[in-house]
Amino acid sequence: MLLRTIVRVSSGTRLLPFLAGFIVIALDDNLSEWVTPHYWLSATGTASLALSFVGPACAGAGAWEGSRLRRARISDQNAVRSPLAIAFPLLLPVFVMGVAGMTAALLVSAAAADVGFGTPNPGILAVEAVLLAANTLVGFVLGRLWAPIIAVPVTLIASFVANAYPASWSILWIRHLVGGGLDGCCSVDQSLDVWALVSAGAFGTGVCLSAAVLIQYRKTAPAIVAAAALLAGGVAGGAASAHGMGPDPVTSRPVGDLVCDHGQPRICLWPEMNNQADMVRTESRKAVARLRHAGVPVPATLTMADRPGSEETKLAIGPGISAAGVPTGVAAGLLPPDPACSDNGEPYPAADAYGPVGAWLSLTAGASPRTLTNRVAPPELALAQHVLKQSRQTQLAWYERNNRAMQACNVRPHLGINGSHG
Repeated sequence: MLLRTIVRVSSGTRLLPFLAGFIVIALDDNLSEWVTPHYWLSATGTASLALSFVGPACAGAGAWEGSRLRRARISDQNAVRSPLAIAFPLLLPVFVMGVAGMTAALLVSAAAADVGFGTPNPGILAVEAVLLAANTLVGFVLGRLWAPIIAVPVTLIASFVANAYPASWSILWIRHLVGGGLDGCCSVDQSLDVWALVSAGAFGTGVCLSAAVLIQYRKTAPAIVAAAALLAGGVAGGAASAHGMGPDPVTSRPVGDLVCDHGQPRICLWPEMNNQADMVRTESRKAVARLRHAGVPVPATLTMADRPGSEETKLAIGPGISAAGVPTGVAAGLLPPDPACSDNGEPYPAADAYGPVGAWLSLTAGASPRTLTNRVAPPELALAQHVLKQSRQTQLAWYERNNRAMQACNVRPHLGINGSHG
């Protein structure tokens, strides 16, 4: 059969417009809402959300193509070409449909991120291709076994469950086998953990090889044993690669990517902030001057790094920040990290101080109360505004007292102005 004929009659060709329309229309909000502006890695990772839908589409189309061969009884004839050689041109349009669907998702997320010139992450793209191939091949295998009225819906449902549901499971390594954590990558201070790509790549490759063996050698005992061994190897390799990985496959972004100036204080920003760098540096220095005037110590360097070093503090802002939001970003970096007891579920009485103290720091840095209304509860904002009306010495004593409490596990905060427990 001519290639143009295969493409014309392929289920992948016919399904592509519906798949692309579904991604652009139904998934637009999901692909746009949480993407990090100007960050290609985030745009690529966010686009992987569409795998939960494109993968099943490939599996269902693959099952249809397998059922077509089953109905034609091709395996009962003395074919010149091998079963894999027969399957490849039939499945190529299905795979291309999947690639086109993922491309549509990437275009939506990239447009929402306003990434400009650059390239998507090649590792994520490679993993997506392997997983699409795995879905397509498994669908084809099942289509060769069952009639289309059974093979297509069963394959669609099973593929959707396998691709989408692991992201919600508490067994974290399973979610990484199908790339379930990639859509959470990455905030501007994060980079992708390469082991997540290795995990999904190993699993997808194992599935592809296992399906290829079954396509080539059918249901012979050696083929079933070899396919099971390849699948088990893919699962084992993927699980080992994901061992110890958290729900989000991210690491701290290399600090070498930061662009630092030589002002006072020194301010280090990610390249994605270049179009806002002058504004951020100007507003940050104004905020630091106000905080120091109030007696609050501020380190010599403000950095957007995920883990600030010694003599540095976190500048908690992101691309798209407005001038009104910079003081809050400066203030947020001055809040002490939660002590270990709060992560272990132990009592942490000073947790109640974070809202009022953070609000006071933001207001002192120059933030408008209006910018804090969605960040802190109204009573906490009211308390911070009340403290701000006191003398400079009283405010500083209140801040230092509660700041020390937040760094300990067994110290109660004293949020009242006169030292009484708030």
